[in-house]
Amino acid sequence: MLTPPITFAHRGGRAHGPENALETFATALEMGATGLETDVWLSSDGHPMLDHDGVVWHRGVRRAFGSLLRERIGPDVPTLAEMYNTCGSDFELSVDLKDPAAADAVIEAARDAKAEQRLWICHEDWDLLTDLRSRTSARVVDSTRVRRMKEGPERRAAAMADAGIDAVNLPAKDWTGGLAALFHRFKRFCLGWDVQHTRLAAGLRDMGLDGLYGDHVGRLLVGISHRSGPSQSQSGGGICGTSPA
Repeated sequence: MLTPPITFAHRGGRAHGPENALETFATALEMGATGLETDVWLSSDGHPMLDHDGVVWHRGVRRAFGSLLRERIGPDVPTLAEMYNTCGSDFELSVDLKDPAAADAVIEAARDAKAEQRLWICHEDWDLLTDLRSRTSARVVDSTRVRRMKEGPERRAAAMADAGIDAVNLPAKDWTGGLAALFHRFKRFCLGWDVQHTRLAAGLRDMGLDGLYGDHVGRLLVGISHRSGPSQSQSGGGICGTSPA
C-alpha cells in the first residue's frame, strides 16, 4: 500500500484552470499534487497530444487528431514532451491512453524525461496492456468497473498478477475496504477516480487505496491528511515498497 496515496490531479486539476493545459498542470503541482492525470492522442506526425476528446475544428470541419499534423492541432493543446519541459518529472503521471497508437510515443517521451518508472498507463484492453508490459518499465493499469469483472474480483486480481498488470483503476463508488484488501493480497495497486470531495478522499484513504483522482487538488490533500477511522485494508495485507512483486 502506498502511504499516503498518490493525489492525481484529474486532467491537470480542471477545477483550477483549463483542463489539460500546461499552466493548469503546473498549478496542480504547486498546490501539492503528487500526480497528474491526462488523456493522450497521437497526431498524424507522431506527437502524443494531451486532450480529452482528441478532436479539433479545422476549416469548419471536426477533425480527429490522428488526421492532423501537430502544428494544425494548435498551440493550446500541449504535447507530452511540452508538459515534461514545463513541469519537470518529479511526480507520478497517469495517462489515459485514448489512442492506443500513441503508446510508443508516450513511453518514448517519458524515457526522454527520465520519468518512465513514474508513468502509469491506463486502458481497458488487456491485450494492449500485456503487450506494453513486455516493452516498458512503466506501470500498466486495468481501467474498468466491478460490474465488468464477469469472472469476479478475486479471479481478476489473480489474472492481473499472472499477467503483470500492476494496478486496477475503478470509480470511487465501486471501492470497499474488502475489495482493496483483496487486490492488495495479490500485490496489485488500487486506484480510484472521480474523487471530488474531501470526505470521500478520506474514506478511500482509510480503505487503503494507493491513488486518488480528482479535479480539486486541495480537497484531495485535505482528505488524505485526515484519517476518518481504522484502515480497513490491513487485514488483507498490503503492497510494500514502490512496486508490486
